[in-house]
Amino acid sequence: MNTSILPYRAKLVLTLACSLIAGTALASHAWAQDVSANERKGIDISGKWRGTRGLVTRGDDGKVVFLYGEVQPSVVCSPLQVCDIELQPGEVVRDVLVGDTVRWKVEPATSGAAGGQAIHLIVKPSEPGLITSMVVTTSRRTYHIQLKSHPTQYMARVGFEYPEDVSAKLADINARLEASTIPGANVTAEQLSFSYAISGRAGWRPTRVYSDGQKTYIQFPRTISGQDAPVLFVVSGGQNRIVNYRMKNDMMIVDYNVDRAVLVSGVGWKQEKVTIKRGGR
Repeated sequence: MNTSILPYRAKLVLTLACSLIAGTALASHAWAQDVSANERKGIDISGKWRGTRGLVTRGDDGKVVFLYGEVQPSVVCSPLQVCDIELQPGEVVRDVLVGDTVRWKVEPATSGAAGGQAIHLIVKPSEPGLITSMVVTTSRRTYHIQLKSHPTQYMARVGFEYPEDVSAKLADINARLEASTIPGANVTAEQLSFSYAISGRAGWRPTRVYSDGQKTYIQFPRTISGQDAPVLFVVSGGQNRIVNYRMKNDMMIVDYNVDRAVLVSGVGWKQEKVTIKRGGR
């Protein structure tokens, strides 16, 4: 470009623009040089964890339920509305740390009877189009949550499902049902339906699934005894729902006639998932 014919002010603007572009490129190059291979790997792992889609279910009371530890939950809030993030009953909050403390406000609230109270974090953004992160440390665990603000859309109630709680409940039920009969033993073979398809890979992948018309029986390899059973989500109306079930040795007994379901164990890179589908559905 011939700059000799440009007015002085135009030359000055062009010079500043070129300097800015060059400075940005140098800064970007310097940043790339500053990040080691291990640091880049760590950044990539963190990015995948933050951006991975996890299971989101609907509670009976309209609550949006995340499976704790699977991914970083993303909670959407809106100005002039409140997001209620409910923690586990009896869990004591130690600290609440928010990346943007100026435009995001977090206030505590409680519900329930004394001794089993649940702490609620009431989240309010000041304007739309914001993204920040929040870390909540408690007496039991640490929550890493992403917060987003939208002009009109928001999640009114948010909660968590805890895999260790499911295991504890199953262990209690198993102890009380130890003397019960084998599932389906009092039902004739003609009444049982084995028309289920099983897909997915896992060390505990069910060996067979069948139903007596009222309950569904999911049989696992015998090696699952003494291990944490996977969490069962039943697919109904396009939503993943948790229903009542219990373990009897290597058998999962579901108090529901299942058409579609998902079994999940582990979190992050170690997660294993198996899908169950009734034939022809």
